[in-house]
Amino acid sequence: MVNITRKSSTLRIAIASATVKVSRRETIDAVLQRKIPKGDVFEFARAAGLFGVKRTSDVIPDCHPLPVEYTSITYDVQDLSILITVEVHTIYKTGVEVEAMHGASVTALTIYDMLKPIDKGVEIQNIRLVEKHGGKSDIRKLTYPELSAAVVVCSDSVYQKTTEDRSGRAIIASLENFGIATKRYEIVPDEIELIRAKAIELSNAGYSLLLFTGGTGLSPRDVTPEAVEPLIDRNIEGIMETARRYGQERMPYAMLSRGISGFIKDTLVLTLPGSKNGVTEFMDALFPQVLHLFDVKGGQKH
Repeated sequence: MVNITRKSSTLRIAIASATVKVSRRETIDAVLQRKIPKGDVFEFARAAGLFGVKRTSDVIPDCHPLPVEYTSITYDVQDLSILITVEVHTIYKTGVEVEAMHGASVTALTIYDMLKPIDKGVEIQNIRLVEKHGGKSDIRKLTYPELSAAVVVCSDSVYQKTTEDRSGRAIIASLENFGIATKRYEIVPDEIELIRAKAIELSNAGYSLLLFTGGTGLSPRDVTPEAVEPLIDRNIEGIMETARRYGQERMPYAMLSRGISGFIKDTLVLTLPGSKNGVTEFMDALFPQVLHLFDVKGGQKH
């Protein structure tokens, strides 16, 4: 199965359809009049479709078991065809497209089974995904070439060249995925005044994003929050709350990160952990959705 542990749970919606076509009008009339010998076609097929949605992971090997929060199965009779529409909702880390299509196919197969004794010309046609929403797929295609970034590594050892920077490079690579160029890349020691001076310099330079990595923990030399916080004009507490919650679900020490976030003038400042794994988790938790705030800041609605 595909590893989805890096994904966040969000509302996912999928709508699928299938068509059952009969060969004569009498069959449709018998369905509508509830005169099929095996029983009420629509209700039997709806129940089977609900089971199909719920049991998808049992029969499709690579599908993850997931909580099905809502399922709707509706019918539309058009001439000699019965159009089946299945809508499925979940709040989870992966989508429900296959669940919706599996529900549509099982519903169609049940109708086929109930009608074949009276109509040998029944056909199942066009099982397909109609639409889907939710997750990063809705926004991952967006790029932000108009934004510019500066990345600052806060680390005594990297500054002294006794260790190699990995977290700053990970941030730069992640930003590239969204078309954001890192115009400045700096390394400073864990000194409050030097970090604060760099924050002032780079925010005055007009960068859209200023990302610090390192110095957000609890060791005596971890001073990045103390250096940056007095400069913040507008705190955005929810950003780091989201990142810590995401991290805590994956390892037990994310709660100890003291990262802060907010605007210095027009520059969004994020203070991230110093480890590559920590940075990767925080970037996964926040991007690209955090970039929506630039749209909101520009006057657009959520």
